[in-house]
Amino acid sequence: MTQPTPTRWRTLDIVVASVIAVAFGVVFWGWNQLWTGVEGAFKAFPPANGAIAGVWFLPAVVGPLVIRKPGAGLFTETVAAIISALLGAQWGLTTVLYGLLQGAGGEAAFAATAYRSFRLPSALVGGALAGAAGGLLDVGLYYADWSSGWQLAHILITAASGLVIAGLGGWALTRALAQTGALDRFPSGRDRALV
Repeated sequence: MTQPTPTRWRTLDIVVASVIAVAFGVVFWGWNQLWTGVEGAFKAFPPANGAIAGVWFLPAVVGPLVIRKPGAGLFTETVAAIISALLGAQWGLTTVLYGLLQGAGGEAAFAATAYRSFRLPSALVGGALAGAAGGLLDVGLYYADWSSGWQLAHILITAASGLVIAGLGGWALTRALAQTGALDRFPSGRDRALV
């Protein structure tokens, strides 16, 4: 555990969180195109489509790891979803709802530690919770006609994707950025352990 970080956002925090969000919003746009192209690959077991959803949860983990302030995951994930929607996401404004819920899921892991732990376990839990939130919304909006077994499988697979891609991947990305010195104006840049 580390010392609690000040909760007041600096202008620099807002700017960097916005840059993270916009960058991921553009990534989301590209990932949306890939999703459409590979959707047919999951016809044999449709719940498995959640396996590649983890990219959409990355800002919910990277935001808190970098900014280390309450609301960073919710902010970065929601703004990224708004950018994705503005760029023409095929799900329209529903994309923003996903951003809000996935951001809240990712945020919850860091809030549970009172924003004192920004280590790998918190990132993994944040990724899994963001994925579970996305999977639950998928089931409610798009897969209500599936059997309960398929619905549960989809939620669990999506949560696992969040754990690996957003949790582990987001932690590795933040650690790599910190080691370059790009985050030196943040506690995340000065905390070289990050484990």
